[in-house]
This record gives sequence, structure tokens and C-alpha cells, in this order.
Amino acid sequence: MVRDGYIYGLSLLAVAVVLAWATGGWAWCIAPLLLAAFFLWFFRDPQRTVPAGEGLIVSPGDGLVTETVTLATPDGPRQRISIFLSVFDVHINRSPIAGVLSSVRYQKGQYLNAMNPASADKNEQNVVTVRGEGIEVTFKQIAGLLARRIVFNYSEGDTVERGQRVGLIKFGSRVDVVLPAEAVLQVKKGQRVKGGASVLAVMPTNKGEGL
Repeated sequence: MVRDGYIYGLSLLAVAVVLAWATGGWAWCIAPLLLAAFFLWFFRDPQRTVPAGEGLIVSPGDGLVTETVTLATPDGPRQRISIFLSVFDVHINRSPIAGVLSSVRYQKGQYLNAMNPASADKNEQNVVTVRGEGIEVTFKQIAGLLARRIVFNYSEGDTVERGQRVGLIKFGSRVDVVLPAEAVLQVKKGQRVKGGASVLAVMPTNKGEGL
């Protein structure tokens, strides 16, 4: 469990105790106790087995794949996978590949529903690019309708491992992953994935030398 779970959960347990003492009964304690249990569960941080192998790109978050599209960018075509995280999903984010964080860029924005395609550009988000394993992968932590805080624990120049915990998005949110055009997708729309454990795509073994 991440620290936030203890902060929210224990604070609400304290509220329940105070209410029990002040009212002389437990009826008023039910709501804070239920909320405490929810927060302790929501901020869970399960162990994951990170797949080993050349050219694997793993999911940065748990959730439902809502879109796979090809993008036209100034640097050429790219592929994007969008993953929706509901309040029932684990919200820990992980690095999709091993490498160096070549860019970390936070931008303020709106709080549209994370299922809305416009949220990819308009919502509060943190855009992270990892360069390594012969490729460059960008993933976005995108705030959703309920989310109001994005957490990212590393800075540009830091080195991360594939599947390593790097941050979280509180409550409903979305994660977009931008991949090289030649990556072979291993997931499709409607499929559920797990952060650090599910393989989103595989790079051809003869591609991407020199980064």
C-alpha cells in the first residue's frame, strides 16, 4: 500500500473513534469506517511479475484498453494505446520500458471524463518519455473527472527499470502510451491489462538500434 492509503485510512479511523466517544455510540461511525476501508483498499500496491524479454513494452497502469490508434506526429507515425482506470483499479503507475527519463513535463488542464477522447489533450496530465532498449516510449498520466492530483516520483535524467513503480493518479483517470509505429500490438480495445505485468506491444528484434 502506498503512503496515501495510510494517511486517508488512519485519519478516517481517528474520526470514527472521536465520533464514538462524542456520541456514545457507533451509529455515526459507520460512514467514516466504510470510507477508511475504501481508501485502504484503493491505495493497494500489489506485487507484479514483470515479464522479461527483448523489446517488450508493458502497461504503465491497470485498466481497460479503450483505444488503439495510429497518430501522425512531427517525428513520423506513432501508435497510441489508451487505458481507462476506474476507481476500482489499482492506480499505481509503472514504467513501460527500462531506460532514462529523457523528458518529464507536467501541464495543468481540465478534468473531463477520462473516457472522453478530448481528455488526452485538455486534461491535467504528466507526459513522460523513456528512452532505452533501442526505442523511445512516451506515456501520459491523465487526470480524470474525479482525479485532482497526479504523482510522479522521478525527474529527467533518472534511470528506471521496466515495470518499476514511478507514481500514481488518484481516483478515476487514464493512461496513454505512445509507441513506435513498428511496434507489434499485443492488446486490443476492450481488453483489461495490469500495470507492469501485461505486455502491450513487442518491438521487432531487428529494429531500433543505437538509442
